[in-house]
Amino acid sequence: MLKIGDFSKLSRISIRMLRHYDEIGILRPERVDDFTGYRYYSESQLLLAGRIQSLKGLGFGLSVIKEILGKYGDPQEMEKLLLVKRRELEEEAMAAEQKLRLLDSTLKWLRKDGSLMDYDVLLKTVPERYVASVRQVIPGYDQEGLLWEIMCRELEPQKVQLAVPCYGMAIFHDEGHKEHDPDVEIQSTVVGNYQDTEHVKFKTVPPVQIASATYKGSYDQILKVNEAVADWVAANGYDFDGKSFCIYHVSPGQTDNPEELVTEVCFPVRKK
Repeated sequence: MLKIGDFSKLSRISIRMLRHYDEIGILRPERVDDFTGYRYYSESQLLLAGRIQSLKGLGFGLSVIKEILGKYGDPQEMEKLLLVKRRELEEEAMAAEQKLRLLDSTLKWLRKDGSLMDYDVLLKTVPERYVASVRQVIPGYDQEGLLWEIMCRELEPQKVQLAVPCYGMAIFHDEGHKEHDPDVEIQSTVVGNYQDTEHVKFKTVPPVQIASATYKGSYDQILKVNEAVADWVAANGYDFDGKSFCIYHVSPGQTDNPEELVTEVCFPVRKK
């Protein structure tokens, strides 16, 4: 039998944590002296201690580890649990990668004097256009590619000719920002006349006056660009007057490098 101190050294688990494991029933000592209260462990329990440490290293919490240990002898159940954890870690990794991109973008905004770079805001008019349009509720803003896939697939049989510039854009129809299920419309300006398809509608859209700012880089910058446009609108005596949209001058369909993207953030406006 091993005293708790010796078992702690061999298992590389602190005495404090061993006591906690005992309290929650995940690793109880083999014997507890009735008179002194000393905990004693057997050498065979080192295997269980190793399993616990391995599962902790994979990111499992103690409550889940207790459940897993009860299924350790069932390979199929273990595989299910490990696959669930793998998906969780993939989602966490994606979230961490997005935060890193945002951090890198923020660092690029910083000037040597510590202030933030400005975005140039322009007042202009997007002309009347004949467009191919797809509008749907999608799971999230990052799923906009689903709409472009639909448009490309359904335009191909008619050999639709895009205008130059084609003003490939996404229009956001919801009143405010939505965490889930936003109502998004994409448009591309086309030359000629075509028949509507199952999801693609052709229409003429009127000219619109906008305040806009164009930036290069990942979409993580959009909040800062929005702020720059909003400041310009307030400072120059305009009001917002319609649904915001983005024009993709260099889109993900043209490059895999987020730093090469060129996006114009647009807000319809009118003079007060």
